[in-house]
Amino acid sequence: MTNEEILAQYGPREAMEYDVVIVGGGPAGLATAIRIKQRAAEAGKEVSVIVLEKGAEPGAHILSGAVFDPKVLTELIPNWKELGAPLNQPVTDEAMLMMSEKSAFRIPNFLLPECSQNHGNYIISLGALTAWLAQQAEGLGVEIFPGFAAAEVLYNADGSVKGVATGNMGVGKDGNPSDSFQLGMELLGKYTVFAEGARGHLGKQVIAQFKLDAGKDSQSFGIGVKEVWEIDPSTHRHEPGLVLHSAGWPMDNATYGGAFLYHMEDNKIALGFITGLAYQNPYLSPFEEFQRWKTHPNIRYYFENAQGEVTAKRISYGARAINASGILALPKTVFPGGALVGCDAGYLNVSRIKGTHSAIKSGMLAADAAFDAVVAGRQHDELSAYPTAFEKSWLYEELYKDRNFKTWFKHGLTVATLMNGIEQFALRGKAPWTLHRNKPDHAYLKPAAECKPIDYPKPDGKLTFDRLSSVFISNANHEENQPSHLTLKDANVPVSVNLAKFAGPEARYCPAGVYEFVKNDDNTDRLQINAQNCVHCKTCDIKDPTQNIVWVTPEGGGGPNYAGM
Repeated sequence: MTNEEILAQYGPREAMEYDVVIVGGGPAGLATAIRIKQRAAEAGKEVSVIVLEKGAEPGAHILSGAVFDPKVLTELIPNWKELGAPLNQPVTDEAMLMMSEKSAFRIPNFLLPECSQNHGNYIISLGALTAWLAQQAEGLGVEIFPGFAAAEVLYNADGSVKGVATGNMGVGKDGNPSDSFQLGMELLGKYTVFAEGARGHLGKQVIAQFKLDAGKDSQSFGIGVKEVWEIDPSTHRHEPGLVLHSAGWPMDNATYGGAFLYHMEDNKIALGFITGLAYQNPYLSPFEEFQRWKTHPNIRYYFENAQGEVTAKRISYGARAINASGILALPKTVFPGGALVGCDAGYLNVSRIKGTHSAIKSGMLAADAAFDAVVAGRQHDELSAYPTAFEKSWLYEELYKDRNFKTWFKHGLTVATLMNGIEQFALRGKAPWTLHRNKPDHAYLKPAAECKPIDYPKPDGKLTFDRLSSVFISNANHEENQPSHLTLKDANVPVSVNLAKFAGPEARYCPAGVYEFVKNDDNTDRLQINAQNCVHCKTCDIKDPTQNIVWVTPEGGGGPNYAGM
């Protein structure tokens, strides 16, 4: 049954009305909610706010490096230290490595541009910070609905956004309601703020509906694959507060990518690899590139003892697409009835390898505009004060300085390193030129016949691993009897186009083993989708060369359940 048929038989849906509806309980969405409630308390006003979070709890689906700039938290919650914010490990040292296969050159710290410096920042678990922010929001009277996935944008007769509907629960694989069926509910707001993170399912629809990206550069993404390890203290190779980044191997000169290794508190290390999704070779696997990177002598050192034995233990795994587009691809962030904040819009600063501070700041700016509009008696119009305030903020200045950073990489690592060094170090971000990007990531993929296959080493099960054992420790889970949330516009395209022309790249770019090509009884090929494995990274929605795969929300609460990520 289609959703329309289900509504006709089981509807109407229950509706709840709020002043502001926020889709997404990450840093951007929670900062929006907190700021609105703070303003309301200061003014003695009642403003109702609800946050919908598709994860089982706030922070369950959150994944980031993460090194965090606390200045924005000081703006939002000045007494965050007294309130116990989980910022426990200040940065004590940083290293930038340019890597070849067997060696590495450390760039002297005095040559690092301002965007690469991290003194005053903290190494954090973004999941822990998100859970803490949720507590602060609830303490201010924000209603948070975890396990409720917003699945549909609702519109007024005049075309303005009037809210969202959550997905139906208890729909079977055949698309028909089961015995446990529950109709979704409508959350109606005077304003709806979309804060779903990179490649938001509904944010993407709103951008298309209102043509918010008209005249903007194409969006650009990367996939970050991350692990958390516990280091054997007897090896004395844990250096609390060390922030290490690397560029170069195992990426070739023409492929954008880089890695991080952050020494957290309690003998834990967070490490990960980011691959730009504009890569050209369909044989490339971001997951395998990460596993291979760990074998570099300068990296594996931290996981071994003096005898070269791996004594550290991997305890967490996950992956997430990041919106690395920059300010030139930032869409118009307001439309009749709502706004886009955080990575749903694309505020991440790729040169700083940071997006949490910008997500929180964008949420605060949108919150101010929404609060002022609500108390003025307005609804469903454009919150034009939000982009105006952004253009006057430190965030705009920061992002504009770094506007060319990612685009230089289309000329290769060597040119990008040189030119970004000139722009950031010599010109202090005041370059008199602006570079533009005019192709989406999926359009860069070359036919397999024009590319060389990559022979990745087999995992050893100690330092390097396969996808399925990795997904296991992500705690990913979905209700097995629901329709797949990984949908195909045309079921024939994966074999007739993707496999035939591009050697089936979805089997490699997915970091969770969701997609695999298998043989039918008659020896023909078919694409098997293991939706149960999905960690909601959104890479397939971005990189599929035919844009045939569309990620939609599964039942609320489904997906990964990250610990310490």
